[in-house]
Amino acid sequence: MLSRNELYEKMVISFGFEPTEGQAIVLYHLSAFLLSQKENPTYILRGYAGTGKTTLVKTLVASLPMIGMNYVLMAPTGRAAKVLSNYSGQHASTIHRKIYQAKSYPDGSLRMARAENKHTNTLFIVDEASMIGDQNEFGGSSLLDDLLAFVFSGDNCRLLLIGDTAQLPPVESSESPALNCEYLKAEFPITAATYELTEVKRQALQSGILFNATNIRELLKQNLYEYELPIFHLNGFDDIKRIEPETFEEMLHNAFANASENEAAIICKSNKRANMFNQAIRGRILNIEGEIATGDKLMVVKNNYFWAEGNPTISFIANGDMAEIRKIKRFEEMYGFRFADVELAFTDYPDAPNVEAKIILDTLNSNSASLTEEESKRFFEAIEEDYMDIPNRRERYKEMKKNPWFSALQVKFAYALTCHKTQGGQWNSVFIDSSLNLKETLEVEDLRWIYTALTRAQEKVYFVNFKEEFFGS
Repeated sequence: MLSRNELYEKMVISFGFEPTEGQAIVLYHLSAFLLSQKENPTYILRGYAGTGKTTLVKTLVASLPMIGMNYVLMAPTGRAAKVLSNYSGQHASTIHRKIYQAKSYPDGSLRMARAENKHTNTLFIVDEASMIGDQNEFGGSSLLDDLLAFVFSGDNCRLLLIGDTAQLPPVESSESPALNCEYLKAEFPITAATYELTEVKRQALQSGILFNATNIRELLKQNLYEYELPIFHLNGFDDIKRIEPETFEEMLHNAFANASENEAAIICKSNKRANMFNQAIRGRILNIEGEIATGDKLMVVKNNYFWAEGNPTISFIANGDMAEIRKIKRFEEMYGFRFADVELAFTDYPDAPNVEAKIILDTLNSNSASLTEEESKRFFEAIEEDYMDIPNRRERYKEMKKNPWFSALQVKFAYALTCHKTQGGQWNSVFIDSSLNLKETLEVEDLRWIYTALTRAQEKVYFVNFKEEFFGS
């Protein structure tokens, strides 16, 4: 077995070039973490965009065979898992698909339960950990609870959490609990250490995207209540620019016409703005007629277990999964709502067979994230009327769960999305739509929103509808 120093030296060689001071510290920490005999070893790697987290992960994955350790790569969403897989060169899955399995209950319902961890001597690497929440969602436990319980129920398993604290935290949270070392140590029986990479490499700052993201990150470190304008600096950069209204449609046409699913995205503050852009892109850029069409890009907005049953690759369809309509079989109206039977290809899982499903059309252009509480209640009650001959409510609900309309996928168009929905993903070009123009100063939440939107772009960022005061020299 290699010693800590021997492992560290081999990892530095594998790194491929001279590490920064922070990267060298992380490599030294990782060499101790991988060989640790302490209880439930956990390492939290935090870092700015452009500080080399991806290179460190590639180095780590390449080094694990030296000590006979296995690894599993995970991320919170399908798109984030695809990004992780692309830069690591190895297979990655969503957290949900790895740690949960569908389980039948006595009432006939199908729900997700934590799976058994059969791995031994394995490092679980979780990217985009800022998205992992501690809000109860699965049978009274949170995704964070279940992730740690799953990992450490295995034999000699350890956990590496990677993320950026400047990104948006989980919905209904003020910070990202999975990146808070003190919180994790207080809440879970783990041995944990952390480090934050802050040095953005000089060549990375030649990118206007990373230059501006880093500038916003530095502003956030000041922990102010308000931040004065301007905050963007565009001069000298060709990958980040402000769009004038008269050129906007032409830019959209270049980005979206004949584009792959990873070509472009518009990031908005609200579902209402996203709906407006989605309809404009479909009608004026892609010349799509009708409520839906073959080739339309969709995002699932609510977890669904019904339509993945029997699928060898997709155990359930997750909130945030991206899909493309391959066939439309029929439209219908039932229970006061409208539906379509379609065949879907899930673009973040290219090896998965297409899924035949019923989608509910009412969510496509809704200004809410999914069916509202009132709509869901009305929908439930309308379907329940068909089953009132079953006196026992539990048995009645058991039969309702078999109803394909009851289990229809809730979806939205995926050309324009809210920032939370894009988190973890990357697009070649990103158009950031402003809803901040009435503000004279910005708050922490505003800067996190902008930072997250900026860092979704791989090649180009375009600012849309931002007033001149946002831009400095």
